[in-house]
Amino acid sequence: MAQITVAQLFSDTRRKMRLTWVAGKEGGGNLLTSEAVTKPSLALIGHLNFVHPNRVQVLGCAEMDYLRSLDHDGLKQGIKNLFSTDLAAVVVANGEKPPKDLLTAADDSHTPLFCSPERSPRLMDVLSHYLALAVAETTSAHGVFMEVQGFGVLIKGNAAIGKSELALELISRGHRLVADDIADFYRVSPERIEGRCPAMLQDFLEVRGLGILNVRALFGDNAIKPTKPLDLIVQLEMAENLAQSEVDRIKIKSQSEKVLGVKIPKVTLPVAAGRNLAVLVEVAVRNHILLLRGINSSRQFMQRQHREIKRSMAQGHKD
Repeated sequence: MAQITVAQLFSDTRRKMRLTWVAGKEGGGNLLTSEAVTKPSLALIGHLNFVHPNRVQVLGCAEMDYLRSLDHDGLKQGIKNLFSTDLAAVVVANGEKPPKDLLTAADDSHTPLFCSPERSPRLMDVLSHYLALAVAETTSAHGVFMEVQGFGVLIKGNAAIGKSELALELISRGHRLVADDIADFYRVSPERIEGRCPAMLQDFLEVRGLGILNVRALFGDNAIKPTKPLDLIVQLEMAENLAQSEVDRIKIKSQSEKVLGVKIPKVTLPVAAGRNLAVLVEVAVRNHILLLRGINSSRQFMQRQHREIKRSMAQGHKD
């Protein structure tokens, strides 16, 4: 699993979360190896199994109210309980002012202590999402990653097969571009892969004959999608390069491809003159939606065909 430092987390989220680094500044190199962000209410009163190493701990109103209710000895013990394991960082939310003993404990243990005026639920949501991406398994794939009818579609194929031209037509039909040429994919949960565009390529699409196009400037903000879960892979292949056995006209056998260990449904589209690939991609997504609902058109057709064969055979015996 990937890991980042607390200093990197602070740099990336301080503006959005309005973070202030108030203590434990020597702990910027602490590593975060887990995406969990927790509120350790129970840890303050000695339930140490509630505090997890290498994680970000958020102290909200309830935790700060509890600390304020303690006498001096109780406050020291509660803070000692909190820092008794290897925390990566602590965030005091809701504009609360951390007590002096908390600041001292953060400095002594080299645990970064941040303060934020944001409410603790929002802090936890934003930090959890950031860490889920930052420490996730990652890979890059060549192709064009699009949002088509609300689903994330990776269009793959050999160079010069027409991926970018297809993407341009899909954009003109109201769909959205995530990434052209290279897309970065992150495993943010056991069954979910999320894709996004490398910062250098954001908003741009290269089309042969037209050069590099700024899709946001040409089609507006709504033509760009920053991130999207990967739902479907569309593989473009020249029709003449596909063996007859590879062209499954009835489509009984489903295809898939593993990305970071997650099986992603896959469709292979033969490329030939006169084929409207944009329409085919749209229909492939619609068919994928039907499959998710348990509606398999190919299976329905085969079942109907088998029933008709049986009926014909039964009629023949009668005759």
